[in-house]
Amino acid sequence: MYMRFAITAPALFAMASLAWPQAPSAPAPAPPAQLGALAPANIAKPRPAPPFDITGTWLHAMARDNPFTFTPPPDVKLTPAAQAQLDAAKKARAEGKAYHDDIGQCWPAGLPVIMTRVWPIAMIQKPTAIFMVSGFMNSTRIIYLDGRKHTDPDVIIPSFNGESIGHWEGDSLVVDTVGFVDDHHWIDNGIPASDQLHIVERMRLIGDGSMLQIEYTFSDPKNYVGDWKVTKRWKRVDDTDITEASCLPDLNAHMPSVTSKTVNIH
Repeated sequence: MYMRFAITAPALFAMASLAWPQAPSAPAPAPPAQLGALAPANIAKPRPAPPFDITGTWLHAMARDNPFTFTPPPDVKLTPAAQAQLDAAKKARAEGKAYHDDIGQCWPAGLPVIMTRVWPIAMIQKPTAIFMVSGFMNSTRIIYLDGRKHTDPDVIIPSFNGESIGHWEGDSLVVDTVGFVDDHHWIDNGIPASDQLHIVERMRLIGDGSMLQIEYTFSDPKNYVGDWKVTKRWKRVDDTDITEASCLPDLNAHMPSVTSKTVNIH
């Protein structure tokens, strides 16, 4: 017994569409490329006027209440691995020895230590970025102000100064920095920095504008629990410039902290 079915035109069209391969859908348009911080088109974009301009030469204002170190307060709980490093550093210091004197061996100081060396820092502020060049090893730090986001963690290239993204809040510049290297990088003597280090800075000018104040908030789950804060100050120095400075191993060969096995611990 045979049964007959009526096949309508819409049904034939549907069957044909299943039989023939579908045309690929058009790819989503790629997002516009990020303009460089110094691209004229980026600089020319309309933006609100910043509350201050820190273009100039700055020097850490060393004082009893403004030391060059970034020592965590006593109530900060270190992880076991970080505590072991700190204990070893304290023991070495008590014995008159240097502990991991990486800077003395020409490793970059890295953020935050680079900010409080005894060399001045030249700062150039543009609408899209602040360029900081230290007189110590000419270390360069860039704070982007053009609205970009942090690079994807899977593709960011770690560095000693990290990737700094800033935005304005009232009279302050808030800078968020991530993307650090975790080798030969220290926050303080015996306090290591890991690739999970996260630094938030609140920068503002105080007084008559001749003093720069930065409040730091540090977090690094690989090395301590929670976060901690410290505030530092810099003075504007208009009678000096930075110069070309390279840290070369042969220039440091005479330093006891580099050559002596009795004063240097690695």
